[in-house]
Amino acid sequence: QVQLVESGGGLVQAGDSLRLSCAVSGRSFSRYVVGWFRQAPGKEREFVARIRVSDGATEYIDSVKGRFTISRDNAKNTVYLQMSALKPEDTAVYYCAARSPTAYHYALWGQGTQVTVSS
Repeated sequence: QVQLVESGGGLVQAGDSLRLSCAVSGRSFSRYVVGWFRQAPGKEREFVARIRVSDGATEYIDSVKGRFTISRDNAKNTVYLQMSALKPEDTAVYYCAARSPTAYHYALWGQGTQVTVSS
């Protein structure tokens, strides 16, 4: 059974950096597309970034381009989200999720990790 476990959240100040990790258990890590999503209080969950594990292709929402970097370590079955120049509006629960490259919906989700950015 595949499981996703996020870690690395915390409380930081505006301008600081933070790295989130998403450990993916089970086999076939290289077959997945892994995405990061976030949900702020009172707001809908939004897509942040994704990476196709097989070739490293990435995609970001405009608001994090140049500040966030998604990467993967195939040897550790882990996807990272390096967040820099954090802003208070980045405060949210961050979730990682996985899907097959041909699927539209993300079928596998982690439990989430809280990121709080103080001004």
